[in-house]
Amino acid sequence: MRGAGALVACAAVPVRAHAAPAELVYVGTQGREVYALRFDPGSGALAAIGPVAQGARSTWTVAHPHLPVLYAVDDDNARPGRVIAYAIDRATGALAMAGAVSAGGNGTTFLALDATARTLLAANFASGSVSSIALDPDGRLGALVSTRVETGSGPHRRQAGAHAHSALADPSGRFVLVPDLGADRVFVYAFDRITRVLAPRGDFAVAPGSGPRHLAFGADGRFAYLVNELTAQLMVLRWHADDGRLAFVQSVAMDDAAFAGQPSGAEVAASADGRFVYAANRGDNALLVYRVDAATGMLAPVQRVPSGGQAPWSFTLHASGRWLLVAHQKSGTVNVFGIDPASGLLADSGRSAAVPAAVSVTVVR
Repeated sequence: MRGAGALVACAAVPVRAHAAPAELVYVGTQGREVYALRFDPGSGALAAIGPVAQGARSTWTVAHPHLPVLYAVDDDNARPGRVIAYAIDRATGALAMAGAVSAGGNGTTFLALDATARTLLAANFASGSVSSIALDPDGRLGALVSTRVETGSGPHRRQAGAHAHSALADPSGRFVLVPDLGADRVFVYAFDRITRVLAPRGDFAVAPGSGPRHLAFGADGRFAYLVNELTAQLMVLRWHADDGRLAFVQSVAMDDAAFAGQPSGAEVAASADGRFVYAANRGDNALLVYRVDAATGMLAPVQRVPSGGQAPWSFTLHASGRWLLVAHQKSGTVNVFGIDPASGLLADSGRSAAVPAAVSVTVVR
């Protein structure tokens, strides 16, 4: 991490036993299988269930917050993408397909769920588009409502055209933000929670060759944190919810000063209390922790630790605030880190599960 000074390499986070029911974890992969695990939120233990869905290339999944339904992409650049709904058997972890709908583009790589609007947001990487998909009250897939195709390019060999990499509704629910790796933009769309229609509103340009990937909002919604894949830069942006506008605040390098490989920023998330931001760097297989200045949103690095595997593609912060589960694509594992709630520091629990080509992690409580 350039300019970071001396950082804490690792922290001992005590793991205490708590009585808590086991939870299901679904892992999207680059194979044609979704894997299921059982997770003990008291001890951090993982137990394998195995493949529970096959056929689609479901790299990304998201769960309904209240119903036993899992949604998954079918991420195949060679044909139109789909979103698939699965009914979850909470007792066994088994999935039963409950419907599928077009995602409005090719290479569907990301899903987000706006529960208030009963809407799925799908980012189509290959075709550079974003879609909104209606959900019925029982969690079933409704119609594809709106698709917006993006344009743009950049200087990197992977930036010949637009590549929508993720999509996220802002905390107000009035806008959807789409980091686009190919266009070097974060596109902003007005979002009508009643009609579920997306309408172009504007965009925020990053430095050419940055490759925006994923974005997360802080707890109070005033700041957004953007990870740029191609440069491994983590940006702090001021979010103006009144008119749907982003403004630059800060950029920090995720790579260590001594790193000489290919940059590859991967994931970002903010703690529920807004005090910390967590990031994953595939370039040097690291997890990073930053302290947030509550007034300015600016980040101060506090920790850098090995991620426990190769190519940490994404991670999820457990709702308890005590755990981080990270998916490793190259080494094929899901690893569990403890989180000290006071300091925000991570500690490798030593617990992991084998999942080939793991990409995304979804916890179902």
